[in-house]
Amino acid sequence: MSLALPSSRGPVLWTGFGLPLEGRTHSAGMMQKDSSISADERARSNAVLMRRMADGDKDALAELYDSLSKPLYATARHILNDSAEAQDVVHDVFLSLWENAASFDVRRGAAFSWAVTLTRNRAIDRLRTRANRARLLGDSFPGDLGYGDEAQAGDAADLGSRAEIVRSAIAELPAEQKHALELAFFSGLTQREIAQRLSEPIGTIKARIRRGLIKLRDALASRL
Repeated sequence: MSLALPSSRGPVLWTGFGLPLEGRTHSAGMMQKDSSISADERARSNAVLMRRMADGDKDALAELYDSLSKPLYATARHILNDSAEAQDVVHDVFLSLWENAASFDVRRGAAFSWAVTLTRNRAIDRLRTRANRARLLGDSFPGDLGYGDEAQAGDAADLGSRAEIVRSAIAELPAEQKHALELAFFSGLTQREIAQRLSEPIGTIKARIRRGLIKLRDALASRL
């Protein structure tokens, strides 16, 4: 997995969980945690890294990643119970830390505390998105489509674990259905929130999502 960190200071390439950044000048061994360092010393060290990141120092981001990624991953994994989603959350958190490094103020708390808060919030957001997906499927697949409660729950879990396949199938839908389903599945919005976002009647949104889900069901039948 590679990920470009957008910034006016130039792109930084993320090359997979646990192996951040091209152009690194430090070896992984040099940046391993030293158990003899106190919590206060580590907090001061992380604060220095945040200041360096604010100046566009990519090696500082690499060092902070090596320092914090394991506990942040453990936090996300505990909340989500899903390794892939936990990795995505950690990447999102470091993107945010990189982009907002200049706003870090040590007087308001440690960098680690900030990063943990971001991780928890993003993981909880993903849980809410999962719930919205399941609710969306339950609302939009009535009995006449042959979906009982058991099938709905199973399909929701399966779709959640195979988001890339779902994204590909959604991309093939008509534009209006595609947009509504993207807002529901990947932005975690409810049908009412989608109607407000698009300035459309909720009945229109429900019908649009229902038609899209029928097509999505048929498309995914041969892929999952």
